[in-house]
Amino acid sequence: MRTFAIETLGCKVNQYESQQIRELLESLGLSQVSDYRQKPDLVVVNTCCVTRTASAKSRQCIRKNRKLTPDAVQVVIGCLPTAQTGELNNLGENIHFIRHQDDLAAALNRIVKSLPVRWLSDAPRPQVSRPFGYPSIRPKNESKVKCKNNLSGQLGLGPLTAFKGHTRAFLKVQDGCDGSCSYCIIPRARPFVRSKPPETVLREAQALVSAGHKEIVITGIFLGAYGQKSVRKKTWPHPQNHKLPELLDKIAEIPRLARIRLSSLEPSDVTPELLDTFRNHRNIMPHLHLSLQSGSNLVLRKMCRQYTADDFAATVEQIKAKLDRPAITTDIIVGFPGETDADFERTVQLARRVVFAKMHIFRFSPRRGTAAAAMQEPVDNKVIKERSKLLRDLDVELGAMFRRQFIGETATILLENTNGRPSGRSERYFMVALDREATNYRKNDLVTVRLLENNNPMLGTAI
Repeated sequence: MRTFAIETLGCKVNQYESQQIRELLESLGLSQVSDYRQKPDLVVVNTCCVTRTASAKSRQCIRKNRKLTPDAVQVVIGCLPTAQTGELNNLGENIHFIRHQDDLAAALNRIVKSLPVRWLSDAPRPQVSRPFGYPSIRPKNESKVKCKNNLSGQLGLGPLTAFKGHTRAFLKVQDGCDGSCSYCIIPRARPFVRSKPPETVLREAQALVSAGHKEIVITGIFLGAYGQKSVRKKTWPHPQNHKLPELLDKIAEIPRLARIRLSSLEPSDVTPELLDTFRNHRNIMPHLHLSLQSGSNLVLRKMCRQYTADDFAATVEQIKAKLDRPAITTDIIVGFPGETDADFERTVQLARRVVFAKMHIFRFSPRRGTAAAAMQEPVDNKVIKERSKLLRDLDVELGAMFRRQFIGETATILLENTNGRPSGRSERYFMVALDREATNYRKNDLVTVRLLENNNPMLGTAI
């Protein structure tokens, strides 16, 4: 039997799409392997380019695969070939780059049908130069990629039936961003804003529950724009988006779906209607990830974000007024061009005011193809390093402060690890490890615990 392997870099959307690719390749008769010593016939690299580091890791992954599996057909997909940032040169011969998401299914189908028959001996396979005319290219000819539109109808990437290898399942309901954040390459990589019809989402969510997934994470490139034609909120027919809470309300009614989470939102995405939906359904977890990026209004304007620091703080107050001690997590960029000590201090003060349950800290680095890459007043790398450490230390402090209030209370964890002490995430997303080994638990079990110690992970005992 012919085999394949998939390497995935980047966000939840990429992880979801890799699962779609897995199911497509399995439907075409291939079997997935995770060990390159099994010599896969096909290797798919799902790339990320959201940062310069992510692009570098994607290129490293491609080179590593060429070294470990020189006879395999390698297909490179995802944001890096789509964004066309000129970073895919000199990566070797006979690598297939698929630049358009709508071409992906048809191109993979064509490649699979052209794969050589699996050799039954250990003899090396014959070397074939450029075996497939479309859509294979050489990296140096990247600007001349052949592309055909409207191929998705021939063999589209269908809805998932299972999120293999994971307890939680990600479910993409929205794709694309046409925003103008000055540091972000995503509008170049995924410019077309579109949403999955509610009936399709519900069928897919039901299938994932039937496959045994007890928690589903609803995700998208710009989730708050679900059902809209643009992420630019000034263009919306109504100032608030009713379609996301309406969809969430329907998903929450699916029988046996124990937990629902949302991926990243912006402050204005959190409407009274959305919070009411949270309150009306106990299976929607009290956890919201709101991207802050900076606590300085001046920096936010340079980033071209659609909110102010005051908007962010007001949204958090509304959330805390409606939900019981919700977990608020966030992303912060350190060292954006022109960020002064005063700007950074505003970020620190806002973080303390919110008491974030978790902060993801990113050092700014110029990203080719974005407006911020050409901005003046760069922040010294030493300063960026110092500010990043301060925020990481603050993250530890605030995380402990947030968790401390739950000592002595009960929580329910979804087990993700059963080696040694079983552990899993609580409703508010922090990890909890059981106070002793237990052999009668399995991954994906929901276990009620009493929280004993404020460690990271917290310590709890099953009750």
